[in-house]
Amino acid sequence: MKKVSFLFLLFISIVACSKKESNLLVKGNIEGLKKGTLYLQKIDDTILLNVDSVEISGDANFILEDYIDSPQIMYLTLDKVDNEDYEDRIEFFAEEGEITINTTLKNFQIDAKVTGSANQEKLQDYRAIIKKFNDRNLELIQQNFEAQRDENEELLLDVNKEYDQLLKRKYLYTVNFAITNKDLEIAPYLALAEVFDANIKYLDTIYNSMTPPVKKSKYGKELKEFLKERRKIEKLEEKVEDQ
Repeated sequence: MKKVSFLFLLFISIVACSKKESNLLVKGNIEGLKKGTLYLQKIDDTILLNVDSVEISGDANFILEDYIDSPQIMYLTLDKVDNEDYEDRIEFFAEEGEITINTTLKNFQIDAKVTGSANQEKLQDYRAIIKKFNDRNLELIQQNFEAQRDENEELLLDVNKEYDQLLKRKYLYTVNFAITNKDLEIAPYLALAEVFDANIKYLDTIYNSMTPPVKKSKYGKELKEFLKERRKIEKLEEKVEDQ
């Protein structure tokens, strides 16, 4: 009996030691929420994982926790008790410390205010500008459709030319934004998420500009591996062309 008790205590100790203390606290309030479940999620090896959850019943305040090795994109997902088939999800750039997310039930994503993360602040700045590029892109798509409908070749050529210029400007803005913020993890994240198909020299420029701590971060390591794979693919393509 003593042997069994000792083994049980040893097992508990091993489990306790293997579980790292949380270094990320996500708290906030969802105005108007009476009942539902909130999930804190992150992607690990392309799989979306629930790392913490809390049931809301009356009190719309919440606290969620996790341990992260370095800053990364995470999600606050609401599963409402309203017979809706979809979930509401807020994407945010998490980093060690305390992050506050306040929003409303009516406009869960749109009304979200996230504070406590330097990377999140920069991500919001970036997306505010990129929205202008995307809005113009939608206008060009509409113009392209109308030009094809009216068989207006001259307008079609002008629209396609502006689209190509807009895309180049968007890519250059993203590259410059990443370089400007080389001391934050948003730099490699934008390289991987927004301009992964850009000329490899631009991605190299982003990576080489990054500070040593950022290079050692989650997205810094992923960018390094991505560049390695891109070079392999380009070498293979060159060999095929030479044959």
